[in-house]
Amino acid sequence: MSPTLPTHSREVRLAAVPDGLPEARHFALAESPLPALQEGEVLVRNRYFAVFPGLRTLIGGEVDGVPLPRLHAGDTLFGPAVGEVLAGALPPGTLVSHHAGWREYAVLPAGSCAPLDPALPEPVAQLSMGEAGYGALTRLAEVRPGDTVLVTGAAGGVGSLAGQVARLLGAGRVIGSTGSAAKADRLTAELGYDAVLLRDAAEPFGAQLARAAPDGIDVLVDTVGGEQLAAAVQAGRAGARFALVGALSGQFAADRAGGSSPVLLDSFRIVVNGISLRGYRGTEHPGVAAEWTARFGGWLRSGEITFPHAVLPGIGRAPGALRELIDGRQVGAVVVEL
Repeated sequence: MSPTLPTHSREVRLAAVPDGLPEARHFALAESPLPALQEGEVLVRNRYFAVFPGLRTLIGGEVDGVPLPRLHAGDTLFGPAVGEVLAGALPPGTLVSHHAGWREYAVLPAGSCAPLDPALPEPVAQLSMGEAGYGALTRLAEVRPGDTVLVTGAAGGVGSLAGQVARLLGAGRVIGSTGSAAKADRLTAELGYDAVLLRDAAEPFGAQLARAAPDGIDVLVDTVGGEQLAAAVQAGRAGARFALVGALSGQFAADRAGGSSPVLLDSFRIVVNGISLRGYRGTEHPGVAAEWTARFGGWLRSGEITFPHAVLPGIGRAPGALRELIDGRQVGAVVVEL
Protein backbone atom coordinates (compact mmCIF):
# COMPACT_ATOMS: atom_id res chain seq x y z
CA MET A 1 0.00 0.00 0.00
CA SER A 2 1.45 3.38 -1.02
CA PRO A 3 2.05 5.87 1.79
CA THR A 4 -0.18 8.94 1.93
CA LEU A 5 1.71 11.90 0.53
CA PRO A 6 1.48 15.36 2.11
CA THR A 7 -0.78 17.91 0.46
CA HIS A 8 0.40 21.00 2.35
CA SER A 9 3.71 22.39 3.59
CA ARG A 10 4.70 24.93 6.19
CA GLU A 11 7.17 27.53 4.97
CA VAL A 12 8.91 30.69 6.17
CA ARG A 13 7.97 33.91 4.40
CA LEU A 14 9.26 37.44 4.59
CA ALA A 15 6.36 39.18 6.32
CA ALA A 16 7.74 42.70 5.96
CA VAL A 17 10.90 44.28 4.59
CA PRO A 18 12.77 45.61 7.64
CA ASP A 19 14.13 49.10 8.02
CA GLY A 20 17.51 47.90 9.25
CA LEU A 21 18.54 44.42 10.30
CA PRO A 22 15.89 41.70 10.06
CA GLU A 23 14.41 40.28 13.25
CA ALA A 24 12.15 37.31 13.93
CA ARG A 25 9.06 39.56 13.69
CA HIS A 26 9.85 40.27 10.03
CA PHE A 27 9.21 36.61 9.16
CA ALA A 28 6.12 34.43 9.38
CA LEU A 29 5.26 30.75 9.26
CA ALA A 30 2.58 29.96 6.69
CA GLU A 31 0.97 26.82 5.34
CA SER A 32 0.54 26.41 1.59
CA PRO A 33 -0.96 23.67 -0.59
CA LEU A 34 1.59 21.67 -2.55
CA PRO A 35 1.18 21.67 -6.34
CA ALA A 36 0.27 18.42 -8.06
CA LEU A 37 3.32 16.41 -9.00
CA GLN A 38 4.04 16.62 -12.75
CA GLU A 39 6.17 14.43 -14.98
CA GLY A 40 9.87 15.00 -14.34
CA GLU A 41 9.27 16.42 -10.84
CA VAL A 42 9.93 15.10 -7.36
CA LEU A 43 8.31 15.63 -3.99
CA VAL A 44 11.02 16.16 -1.35
CA ARG A 45 10.70 16.20 2.41
CA ASN A 46 13.39 18.51 3.73
CA ARG A 47 15.55 17.30 6.58
CA TYR A 48 17.88 20.28 6.98
CA PHE A 49 18.35 23.70 5.48
CA ALA A 50 21.17 26.19 5.90
CA VAL A 51 20.88 29.80 7.01
CA PHE A 52 23.22 31.79 4.79
CA PRO A 53 24.40 35.41 5.25
CA GLY A 54 23.41 36.42 1.73
CA LEU A 55 19.75 36.44 2.78
CA ARG A 56 20.44 39.77 4.48
CA THR A 57 21.39 41.27 1.11
CA LEU A 58 18.42 39.72 -0.71
CA ILE A 59 16.06 41.14 1.92
CA GLY A 60 17.79 44.54 1.97
CA GLY A 61 17.43 44.83 -1.78
CA GLU A 62 20.97 45.84 -2.84
CA VAL A 63 21.34 42.94 -5.25
CA ASP A 64 23.29 44.54 -8.10
CA GLY A 65 25.70 41.87 -9.32
CA VAL A 66 24.29 39.22 -6.97
CA PRO A 67 23.25 36.03 -8.82
CA LEU A 68 20.10 35.60 -6.71
CA PRO A 69 16.76 37.42 -6.79
CA ARG A 70 15.64 40.06 -4.32
CA LEU A 71 13.14 38.98 -1.67
CA HIS A 72 9.93 41.00 -1.35
CA ALA A 73 7.28 40.97 1.37
CA GLY A 74 5.24 37.80 1.02
CA ASP A 75 8.02 35.79 -0.68
CA THR A 76 9.09 32.43 0.68
CA LEU A 77 12.73 32.30 1.70
CA PHE A 78 15.06 29.86 -0.02
CA GLY A 79 18.53 28.43 0.36
CA PRO A 80 20.61 25.24 0.45
CA ALA A 81 18.75 22.22 1.78
CA VAL A 82 19.01 18.45 2.11
CA GLY A 83 15.95 16.27 1.82
CA GLU A 84 14.50 12.87 1.04
CA VAL A 85 12.55 12.09 -2.13
CA LEU A 86 9.05 10.83 -1.32
CA ALA A 87 7.73 10.40 -4.86
CA GLY A 88 8.27 11.35 -8.48
CA ALA A 89 11.04 11.06 -11.04
CA LEU A 90 13.71 9.84 -8.59
CA PRO A 91 13.49 6.69 -6.45
CA PRO A 92 11.74 7.24 -3.11
CA GLY A 93 14.25 7.46 -0.29
CA THR A 94 16.93 9.14 -2.40
CA LEU A 95 18.71 11.86 -0.40
CA VAL A 96 19.22 15.01 -2.45
CA SER A 97 20.51 18.55 -2.11
CA HIS A 98 18.66 21.51 -3.64
CA HIS A 99 17.95 25.20 -3.01
CA ALA A 100 14.33 25.14 -1.83
CA GLY A 101 15.01 25.36 1.87
CA TRP A 102 12.92 27.21 4.47
CA ARG A 103 9.96 24.85 3.95
CA GLU A 104 9.02 21.36 5.08
CA TYR A 105 8.20 19.94 1.65
CA ALA A 106 8.98 21.02 -1.91
CA VAL A 107 7.89 19.97 -5.39
CA LEU A 108 10.88 20.47 -7.70
CA PRO A 109 12.18 19.53 -11.13
CA ALA A 110 14.27 16.40 -10.70
CA GLY A 111 17.09 18.13 -12.54
CA SER A 112 17.38 20.75 -9.81
CA CYS A 113 18.13 18.07 -7.21
CA ALA A 114 21.54 16.44 -6.81
CA PRO A 115 21.79 13.03 -5.12
CA LEU A 116 24.10 13.35 -2.13
CA ASP A 117 27.73 12.52 -2.75
CA PRO A 118 28.66 9.39 -0.75
CA ALA A 119 32.06 10.98 -0.04
CA LEU A 120 30.46 12.90 2.83
CA PRO A 121 29.80 10.74 5.90
CA GLU A 122 26.66 12.59 7.05
CA PRO A 123 23.92 14.43 5.10
CA VAL A 124 24.21 17.68 7.06
CA ALA A 125 27.84 18.04 5.93
CA GLN A 126 26.43 18.83 2.49
CA LEU A 127 25.40 22.22 3.95
CA SER A 128 28.95 23.19 4.91
CA MET A 129 30.14 26.60 3.70
CA GLY A 130 33.73 25.41 3.59
CA GLU A 131 33.89 25.26 -0.19
CA ALA A 132 34.38 29.04 -0.42
CA GLY A 133 37.25 29.03 2.06
CA TYR A 134 38.86 26.04 0.38
CA GLY A 135 38.58 27.67 -3.03
CA ALA A 136 40.05 30.92 -1.70
CA LEU A 137 43.00 29.09 -0.13
CA THR A 138 43.75 26.90 -3.14
CA ARG A 139 42.83 29.06 -6.13
CA LEU A 140 43.55 32.65 -5.03
CA ALA A 141 45.85 32.67 -2.00
CA GLU A 142 47.63 29.37 -2.81
CA VAL A 143 48.86 28.64 0.71
CA ARG A 144 52.51 27.61 0.90
CA PRO A 145 54.27 25.61 3.60
CA GLY A 146 55.07 27.81 6.58
CA ASP A 147 52.76 30.70 5.61
CA THR A 148 51.18 32.85 8.29
CA VAL A 149 47.45 32.95 7.53
CA LEU A 150 44.81 35.32 8.89
CA VAL A 151 41.13 34.34 8.67
CA THR A 152 38.64 37.04 9.63
CA GLY A 153 35.26 35.97 10.96
CA ALA A 154 36.87 32.73 12.08
CA ALA A 155 33.83 31.46 13.99
CA GLY A 156 31.50 31.69 10.99
CA GLY A 157 30.49 29.01 8.53
CA VAL A 158 33.46 29.76 6.25
CA GLY A 159 36.05 30.71 8.87
CA SER A 160 35.48 27.78 11.21
CA LEU A 161 36.64 25.48 8.41
CA ALA A 162 39.11 27.78 6.63
CA GLY A 163 41.53 27.79 9.55
CA GLN A 164 41.55 24.00 9.70
CA VAL A 165 42.01 23.76 5.94
CA ALA A 166 44.88 26.27 5.97
CA ARG A 167 46.66 24.09 8.51
CA LEU A 168 46.10 20.95 6.43
CA LEU A 169 47.49 22.77 3.38
CA GLY A 170 50.72 23.53 5.22
CA ALA A 171 50.28 26.89 6.95
CA GLY A 172 52.79 27.44 9.73
CA ARG A 173 50.69 29.81 11.83
CA VAL A 174 46.93 30.40 11.66
CA ILE A 175 45.34 33.48 13.21
CA GLY A 176 41.62 34.22 13.39
CA SER A 177 39.28 36.95 14.49
CA THR A 178 35.92 36.77 16.22
CA GLY A 179 33.57 38.74 18.44
CA SER A 180 33.75 37.07 21.87
CA ALA A 181 36.29 35.53 24.21
CA ALA A 182 34.20 32.36 24.49
CA LYS A 183 34.32 31.79 20.75
CA ALA A 184 38.03 32.65 20.70
CA ASP A 185 38.67 29.94 23.29
CA ARG A 186 36.83 27.38 21.21
CA LEU A 187 38.70 28.36 18.05
CA THR A 188 42.06 27.79 19.71
CA ALA A 189 41.04 24.70 21.70
CA GLU A 190 39.12 22.83 18.99
CA LEU A 191 39.60 24.34 15.54
CA GLY A 192 43.34 24.70 15.09
CA TYR A 193 43.87 28.43 15.52
CA ASP A 194 47.15 29.55 17.11
CA ALA A 195 45.81 32.96 18.12
CA VAL A 196 42.45 34.73 17.89
CA LEU A 197 41.90 38.49 17.82
CA LEU A 198 38.77 40.08 19.27
CA ARG A 199 36.61 42.53 17.38
CA ASP A 200 35.66 45.65 19.40
CA ALA A 201 38.26 44.92 22.07
CA ALA A 202 39.92 47.69 24.09
CA GLU A 203 43.14 47.09 22.15
CA PRO A 204 42.83 48.23 18.51
CA PHE A 205 42.57 45.41 16.00
CA GLY A 206 45.75 46.45 14.20
CA ALA A 207 47.72 46.34 17.45
CA GLN A 208 46.38 42.87 18.24
CA LEU A 209 47.40 41.67 14.78
CA ALA A 210 50.89 43.15 15.08
CA ARG A 211 51.36 41.29 18.34
CA ALA A 212 50.00 37.99 16.99
CA ALA A 213 52.00 38.22 13.74
CA PRO A 214 55.07 40.40 14.42
CA ASP A 215 56.64 39.39 11.10
CA GLY A 216 53.43 40.04 9.15
CA ILE A 217 51.00 37.79 7.30
CA ASP A 218 51.33 35.95 4.00
CA VAL A 219 47.70 35.04 3.37
CA LEU A 220 44.33 36.57 4.23
CA VAL A 221 40.94 34.87 3.91
CA ASP A 222 38.60 37.76 4.62
CA THR A 223 34.90 37.36 5.35
CA VAL A 224 34.51 40.65 7.24
CA GLY A 225 36.16 43.61 5.50
CA GLY A 226 36.16 46.95 7.30
CA GLU A 227 38.88 47.74 9.81
CA GLN A 228 40.05 44.12 9.80
CA LEU A 229 40.86 44.26 6.10
CA ALA A 230 42.57 47.63 6.57
CA ALA A 231 44.70 46.21 9.39
CA ALA A 232 45.59 43.17 7.28
CA VAL A 233 46.94 45.46 4.54
CA GLN A 234 49.25 47.07 7.09
CA ALA A 235 50.43 43.62 8.21
CA GLY A 236 50.85 42.15 4.73
CA ARG A 237 54.33 40.89 3.91
CA ALA A 238 55.93 41.25 0.49
CA GLY A 239 53.91 39.22 -1.98
CA ALA A 240 51.03 38.59 0.41
CA ARG A 241 47.91 37.09 -1.18
CA PHE A 242 44.52 38.30 0.01
CA ALA A 243 41.34 36.39 -0.89
CA LEU A 244 38.12 38.25 -0.11
CA VAL A 245 35.20 35.89 0.47
CA GLY A 246 32.72 38.18 2.23
CA ALA A 247 32.20 41.65 3.65
CA LEU A 248 30.05 41.10 6.71
CA SER A 249 31.06 44.35 8.43
CA GLY A 250 29.02 46.20 5.82
CA GLN A 251 26.53 43.49 4.95
CA PHE A 252 25.41 43.18 8.58
CA ALA A 253 25.51 46.92 9.33
CA ALA A 254 22.16 48.24 10.56
CA ASP A 255 22.52 51.48 8.58
CA ARG A 256 23.12 49.72 5.24
CA ALA A 257 20.98 47.59 2.96
CA GLY A 258 23.27 44.57 2.76
CA GLY A 259 25.01 45.24 -0.54
CA SER A 260 27.94 47.54 0.28
CA SER A 261 30.94 47.56 2.59
CA PRO A 262 33.19 50.59 2.06
CA VAL A 263 36.63 50.66 3.67
CA LEU A 264 39.69 52.92 3.43
CA LEU A 265 42.80 50.95 2.41
CA ASP A 266 46.43 52.07 2.28
CA SER A 267 47.10 51.71 -1.44
CA PHE A 268 50.74 52.74 -0.94
CA ARG A 269 51.30 49.72 1.32
CA ILE A 270 49.58 47.46 -1.22
CA VAL A 271 51.87 48.71 -3.99
CA VAL A 272 55.21 48.66 -2.18
CA ASN A 273 54.59 45.17 -0.76
CA GLY A 274 53.09 43.79 -3.95
CA ILE A 275 49.97 42.60 -2.13
CA SER A 276 47.32 40.97 -4.32
CA LEU A 277 43.62 41.37 -3.43
CA ARG A 278 41.06 39.26 -5.25
CA GLY A 279 37.42 38.54 -4.60
CA TYR A 280 36.49 34.86 -4.65
CA ARG A 281 33.58 33.96 -6.95
CA GLY A 282 32.71 30.29 -6.96
CA THR A 283 31.27 30.45 -10.48
CA GLU A 284 34.75 31.23 -11.80
CA HIS A 285 36.15 28.01 -10.33
CA PRO A 286 33.78 25.20 -11.37
CA GLY A 287 36.13 22.41 -10.36
CA VAL A 288 36.31 23.46 -6.73
CA ALA A 289 32.98 21.95 -5.63
CA ALA A 290 33.80 18.34 -6.48
CA GLU A 291 37.39 18.70 -5.26
CA TRP A 292 36.24 20.17 -1.95
CA THR A 293 33.62 17.48 -1.41
CA ALA A 294 36.16 14.71 -1.97
CA ARG A 295 38.81 16.22 0.30
CA PHE A 296 36.32 17.34 2.96
CA GLY A 297 34.82 13.86 3.09
CA GLY A 298 38.25 12.29 3.42
CA TRP A 299 39.31 14.70 6.16
CA LEU A 300 36.05 14.12 8.06
CA ARG A 301 36.43 10.35 7.91
CA SER A 302 40.06 10.50 9.03
CA GLY A 303 39.28 12.91 11.86
CA GLU A 304 41.66 15.54 10.48
CA ILE A 305 38.87 18.10 10.33
CA THR A 306 35.64 18.77 12.19
CA PHE A 307 32.49 20.41 10.85
CA PRO A 308 31.31 22.97 13.41
CA HIS A 309 27.61 23.65 13.04
CA ALA A 310 24.71 24.68 15.24
CA VAL A 311 21.46 22.77 14.74
CA LEU A 312 18.24 24.66 15.46
CA PRO A 313 15.45 22.07 15.88
CA GLY A 314 12.11 22.59 14.16
CA ILE A 315 10.78 25.04 11.62
CA GLY A 316 9.48 27.13 14.52
CA ARG A 317 13.08 28.21 15.19
CA ALA A 318 13.55 29.34 11.58
CA PRO A 319 12.05 32.87 11.79
CA GLY A 320 14.74 33.86 14.31
CA ALA A 321 17.57 31.90 12.71
CA LEU A 322 18.89 34.64 10.44
CA ARG A 323 19.10 37.08 13.34
CA GLU A 324 21.00 34.49 15.38
CA LEU A 325 23.48 34.28 12.51
CA ILE A 326 23.80 38.07 12.23
CA ASP A 327 24.32 38.42 15.97
CA GLY A 328 27.03 35.76 15.95
CA ARG A 329 25.38 33.58 18.57
CA GLN A 330 26.68 30.34 17.09
CA VAL A 331 29.98 28.83 15.94
CA GLY A 332 30.10 27.40 12.44
CA ALA A 333 27.25 26.88 10.03
CA VAL A 334 23.70 27.52 11.24
CA VAL A 335 21.31 24.75 10.21
CA VAL A 336 17.59 24.26 10.85
CA GLU A 337 16.60 20.60 11.31
CA LEU A 338 13.07 19.56 10.39
